[in-house]
Amino acid sequence: MNQYQELSWQGLWKNNPAIVQLLGLCPLLAVTMTVINGLGLGLATTLVLIGSNCTVSLVRNWVPNEIRIPIFVMVIAGFVTVVQLLMNAYTFSLYEALGIFIPLIVTNCAIIGRAEAYASKNPVKYAAFDGLMMGLGFTIVLMILGGMRELLGSGTLLSGANLLFGEWASVLTITVFETENPFLLAILPPGAFLGMGFLIAFKNALDKRVESWVVQPEKDKIVQRARVTTES
Repeated sequence: MNQYQELSWQGLWKNNPAIVQLLGLCPLLAVTMTVINGLGLGLATTLVLIGSNCTVSLVRNWVPNEIRIPIFVMVIAGFVTVVQLLMNAYTFSLYEALGIFIPLIVTNCAIIGRAEAYASKNPVKYAAFDGLMMGLGFTIVLMILGGMRELLGSGTLLSGANLLFGEWASVLTITVFETENPFLLAILPPGAFLGMGFLIAFKNALDKRVESWVVQPEKDKIVQRARVTTES
């Protein structure tokens, strides 16, 4: 398995920042009331991950070891500010819906963790791909959790797509069932904790099932002994 395949496997499944490392749970649990909210926050986080990883990788040989963490945080804060201003300009309604959790990307442990653990030790092309895969893994979990909560709570999927893609995307909303009384447990924060628990349990169960299929029982080893005799 080459480097890119390994980074893809780590970011999307084996070392997923959301359901394995359990990093960045505050925004993940707070804003995933809909698929679009999760997608919006996931894309913002992915852009920051890619930008910060590339920058950290480029300057890694000039950053003193003693002050590397404050410098990494400043780099991340710069990219978060750029993303925040872009969302404010082009997707203002979604920006308002996500609220304080956009600037709080600065404190996301998944981003500073990748900058410290990987980007500061590897070339920029691998650091950029690592940021992309970690961001995609985080975004997928956000969307799945948001989809579960939106479907159970409101009976819809892709509600509010126009907030991210424009007015034309209003037709993307799917109404699975209609209800006058939304399922509040799914919409409120406790539903996010329960949904996250189910996702983690599903991944662990699937990993164990796959491992039981792949790992074969070791066969008994047959040891053959050779006897050497000397003829006189």
